Amino acid sequence: MSDIVLSFERDIKPLFRDSDRAAMSKAFDLWSATDVAAHGDAIAAHLRNGSMPSDGPWPAEQVATFTSWLDAGAKP
Repeated sequence: MSDIVLSFERDIKPLFRDSDRAAMSKAFDLWSATDVAAHGDAIAAHLRNGSMPSDGPWPAEQVATFTSWLDAGAKP
């Protein structure tokens, strides 16, 4: 495992597009570290099963980055 500490601003926020943020804006803000961390388990489940984003699943490495960030404490 790498010694790199994942951060929301550098590693996670850029994974979400403007269209993803707009689609989820009624529930939470995908560009807010606090919101994404609070809903992280549900987001991860949708990313794993391919239902998020709605236009096609993320590559496995992006899903792994997201879940690693959550598992490491969801640092801003």
